[in-house]
Amino acid sequence: MDQTGNMVSLIDSHCHLDLEPLHSLLPHIVQEARSVGVCGYLVPGVNPDGWPGISALAEENFQILPAYGIHPMHAGCLDDFVLEQLRQRALQGIAIGEIGLDPSYHVPMELQERVFRDQLRLAVSCGLPVLIHCRRAFQRVLTIMVEEHADQVGGIMHAFSGSVEMAGEFIRLNFAISISGTVTWNNAVKPLRLACELPLEHLVLETDAPDMTPQRYRGVFNRPAWITETAQRVAEVRGCPLEDIARATTANVRRILRNVSDSP
Repeated sequence: MDQTGNMVSLIDSHCHLDLEPLHSLLPHIVQEARSVGVCGYLVPGVNPDGWPGISALAEENFQILPAYGIHPMHAGCLDDFVLEQLRQRALQGIAIGEIGLDPSYHVPMELQERVFRDQLRLAVSCGLPVLIHCRRAFQRVLTIMVEEHADQVGGIMHAFSGSVEMAGEFIRLNFAISISGTVTWNNAVKPLRLACELPLEHLVLETDAPDMTPQRYRGVFNRPAWITETAQRVAEVRGCPLEDIARATTANVRRILRNVSDSP
């Protein structure tokens, strides 16, 4: 709700409704989110086994926006056959993702980079925006994105954990910076700087549910309804009304995804 008691409109730009425990509770999860103004859910793929489930969810609910991709932790599954499957899925998707680099996983970086490039090239050839997963590899991700012309399609830097300065480099490539529930955590530093200092026209919000639970609910699985916790915290640090954050970030998601109308 905004300061006048009216419902705000929010899009969760990254949540895994196809994963447990969300999937088993989906009717309740969606109703709960709808009751606080969530009107859209961008659901990214992480491996080929999950793509059919995401497609089924999108067919059942027009507010669920499907994206297909291979997460860096699953880079080993990509071959020519899977890449062709991804190309076919992309025709029904709203974006390619989530894709990127992450040295936290026991997957060779050389393999991760090859798979990242293959999917960026597919996104550019299909004219689809990209959802980027990146931890502790921002400069390398930036270099590859420049080399593969990711600026031609733009996209979202999912749950961005880099610096304000690095965020500016991705913004110059037509990418929005996604703020997650980490901005509410007691030890938040970088997320607060991002939320406060970056131009509002380049920010979007996400939950990454069932992960990255906001501070008030730490210890239980996250859900899209709690994106309001993130929105409220961003409004506080920017010193502006909640409805301004909701209006701007929702418009930003729609602009980035291009094919999303005012409904959701």
